[in-house]
Amino acid sequence: MKILLLPLIFLFSFSSFAQTEVVRKKHYNTSDNIALSGYDPMTYFAKKPFAGKKSIAYTYLGITYYFVSEKSRTIFKTNPSKYEPAYGGWCAYALAKKKPEKMEADPETYKIVDDKLYVFYNSFGINTVKKWNKDEEKSKASADKNWNIIITD
Repeated sequence: MKILLLPLIFLFSFSSFAQTEVVRKKHYNTSDNIALSGYDPMTYFAKKPFAGKKSIAYTYLGITYYFVSEKSRTIFKTNPSKYEPAYGGWCAYALAKKKPEKMEADPETYKIVDDKLYVFYNSFGINTVKKWNKDEEKSKASADKNWNIIITD
């Protein structure tokens, strides 16, 4: 009996992993599968985002990130879900609206809230982080709900 269960457990865990990658690739904001327009996610937590180097990359569940240093990549690898941008790197405010949409975000317009990175649209005189800040608690709750619907689609 134990011998039969082991292959089934392996098969189930592999299909769950593969599905996660497919879902992430479908819904995350990437260009050529690169997240955050190539910016190093760790640099946001140091208060100044910098573009990473293609030569120092790491792919986590199908999404590739670039880093400024080996140290930065090593820290990210210890807990990727902590350092990845919320909502797959889409504009947090756009996902908080009644009719949520996956809108591009400016990688230099961001906010760290409760140790989580949020990025925002900022172009043509529209800086959505300012709108988000007017009622951050409500915006975050709405965006969380909407993202959970999108990601399970």
